[in-house]
Amino acid sequence: MPIALDQLPDDVDALKSLVADQLSRNEQLQSRVVVLEEQLALALARRYAASSEKISPDQIRLFDEAEAEVESGEAVAPEQAEVTVAAHRRSPRGRKPLPDTLPRVDVIHDLAEAERLCPHDGAVLEQIGEVVSEQLDIVPAKIQVIRHIRKKYACACGQCIKTAAMKPQPIPKSLASPGLLAHIAVSKYQDALPLYRQQQILTRIGVDLPRATLCQWMIRAGSLIQPLINLLRDQLLDYDLIQMDETTVQVLKEVGKAAQSKSYLWVQRGGPPDQPIVLYDYDPSRSGQVPLRLLSGYTGYLQTDGYEGYRAVVRQNGLVHVGCLAHARRRFSDAVKAQGKKKQAGVAQHALALIQKLYKIEKQAREFGPEARHGYRHEHAKPVLTRLHHWCETKLPTVPPQTATGKALAYLNDQWDKLIRYLDDGRLEIDNNLTENAIRPFVVGRKNWLFSDSVKGVTASANLYSLIETAKANGLEPYAYFRTVFTELPAASTVEDIEALLPHNVADNYTPAS
Repeated sequence: MPIALDQLPDDVDALKSLVADQLSRNEQLQSRVVVLEEQLALALARRYAASSEKISPDQIRLFDEAEAEVESGEAVAPEQAEVTVAAHRRSPRGRKPLPDTLPRVDVIHDLAEAERLCPHDGAVLEQIGEVVSEQLDIVPAKIQVIRHIRKKYACACGQCIKTAAMKPQPIPKSLASPGLLAHIAVSKYQDALPLYRQQQILTRIGVDLPRATLCQWMIRAGSLIQPLINLLRDQLLDYDLIQMDETTVQVLKEVGKAAQSKSYLWVQRGGPPDQPIVLYDYDPSRSGQVPLRLLSGYTGYLQTDGYEGYRAVVRQNGLVHVGCLAHARRRFSDAVKAQGKKKQAGVAQHALALIQKLYKIEKQAREFGPEARHGYRHEHAKPVLTRLHHWCETKLPTVPPQTATGKALAYLNDQWDKLIRYLDDGRLEIDNNLTENAIRPFVVGRKNWLFSDSVKGVTASANLYSLIETAKANGLEPYAYFRTVFTELPAASTVEDIEALLPHNVADNYTPAS
């Protein structure tokens, strides 16, 4: 509290102590003001600004020029500068041609008989060619009823009657054919179309299927493909590289939890490069026990963000923990946004410019195989990482830790040993973006359907998401693949039959539909 003038002490040392105390309080208040201003600017940026993490090329250029001056000891004179202009590529103008794989329907436009006469001499005109133009047409989904007619035979003795067997169905004694199940599953889990909207679409064409029925079908379909999920999980754990991430999901009817509470969907991505596997797994918890369960018996690399919940499985299984540079970059990007309209070249921009250099190197390295990529990274990326680490250690003590930039520097420093781990193996990624991309379809769908009703429902959804994303990663069209699975899997009787339906095995003999 401020002290009245008549209450100030006469002693000089006491006055100095009061002034020092007031200056300390002012510094604390000023620091608090800076943090609150950053929080406000960041909140406004997240609410109204573009979500891209890209920074202005002008800011990067300013940083590069300053860096060049420091390294060379002098600035480059304007008359000595040389400008190299990259080769210019112009995209062809006009409309892109329609795919040749689409069927064509010819509509002939001809002149009437009376119009085929020359107005000058009355002679009959002769055809000299034709002008062809194309339009794209679409016919609404074709719906049909499949009638299964089972022939019956009997002996004249009256003691022997035989009926032809029906091929096993994905959901016995139901209206759901393999094609209908595939359509509903792909519409929801790939195209983010909730079941109640699908019900409305079916109603418009005269088919009355309650949403509860569609829900039960998806739960049954998720259970049907469980053998495929089990085989995919075995293959995922056999390979020595897995990426993981998690996101929230709300389940209304969950034992011991309120309907408003959050549960989690965990995503794992791995498998050989030519046989990628993406698996979703539901759990009501985000604790470290979940990775321990999902990665039981696994050894190798584990790439994640900085969440501490992975520490237990890394320690117990002896895993090599690989970090995510995209998460470090995101924190510096937030620090730039936290500056609001007062953006100027500074610590956060400096870090972003160096990180962007690493991503440019990584883009070039993707052209090589794992061994060549490993050598290329050591030659080009390692020096940049060394500079970044030295710069971070230098700047960390000078930036207030509670600011956005201070937090970004602390994250970079704490995660450093994990962030540089991608240099050890050419198969490793610089970040965990592939797993985040696998999560995105679920996040988009969650915005539409908001929650899952039951644990059975969310578990089935996790299985169906897993199979769709794995099929896409192996180059398969989801509907065609699901139709094949729902047709053949009910009749599979051996492990070999089920293995033949795994996405990478189907992909070997897959021909895209025309």
